[in-house]
Amino acid sequence: MATTDAHPAAGPRTVPAPATTRSSAPTRRAYQRRKPWLGLAYLAPALAVYALVVIVPTVQGGYVSLFHWDGVTPATWAGFSNYTGFLSDPQLRQAVEHTLVFIAFFAVLPITLGLLTAALTSRKDVRGAAVYRWVLFLPQVLTPAVTAIVWTRIYAPDGPVNSILRAFGLDALARGWLSDYTWALPALGLAGTWAAFGLCTVLFVSGTQSIPTELYDAVRVDGAGAVREFFTVTLPGLRGQLAVALTLSALGAIRVFDIVWLTTRGGPGTSTITPTIVLYQRAFANPDIGTAAAVGVVLAAVSLAVALVILKLSEDRSR
Repeated sequence: MATTDAHPAAGPRTVPAPATTRSSAPTRRAYQRRKPWLGLAYLAPALAVYALVVIVPTVQGGYVSLFHWDGVTPATWAGFSNYTGFLSDPQLRQAVEHTLVFIAFFAVLPITLGLLTAALTSRKDVRGAAVYRWVLFLPQVLTPAVTAIVWTRIYAPDGPVNSILRAFGLDALARGWLSDYTWALPALGLAGTWAAFGLCTVLFVSGTQSIPTELYDAVRVDGAGAVREFFTVTLPGLRGQLAVALTLSALGAIRVFDIVWLTTRGGPGTSTITPTIVLYQRAFANPDIGTAAAVGVVLAAVSLAVALVILKLSEDRSR
């Protein structure tokens, strides 16, 4: 009986993968370890400048705030007495109260009006909406000095406001608005509303344009009206823009200085004084550098706290 040798069937030949060199893996690991330090090396010049102009002065300001010092004679230890002045100093307490009023005029009112304007002008059937938004944004391109001069002229005894009142026979209401102890603060507040209104409007209008139209179509199919459409779709879709507008306007109200100083210098009396005006007066007019530094530290801390709170509240918890 003849025997045949069985040979395995020839199959597709597999080509072995090229072996990786032993040196490539350590090189890759070394590069990955080096990447964070490489990024810091690129950022080092910017961080150095930031530390020089921000961190170092902040630390110095915090240190100076613990002393009584007029800038000339030797400083004496004060501890935290400069900070307790916010509770005991009537001028500082009044300045804080005025800041709350400015927050209403600089933040709450412009944001409310901006939301209303954005809801109206963002509709396609509004003619001239682009020109309208351009006019509203115009105050943002003006410097604070120009804004102060414009509103000083508007509120002047012979300015447009009093001229309009006299034209309607309301001569008894005409007054020097910025020199009136009762009306100077709300008059400056309205000027701040005018300055912040355009920015809020442009932010909200740009936000409404990024909201998917399918959402509006869905609520309209359900029979929603304009008010329900705004609160159901538009307002939730403007969460990020609201956070930006509220942060910028609130911090502007807390740190307002230029328009107050250029129009009333905190007067008449102390009717429009703000913490920044107090800081300037304590630092330069009647030197009390320690108190001025304490006011600056408190303003910085409050500004940071406000920004963090707004950021936390604006987080999208649905993700």
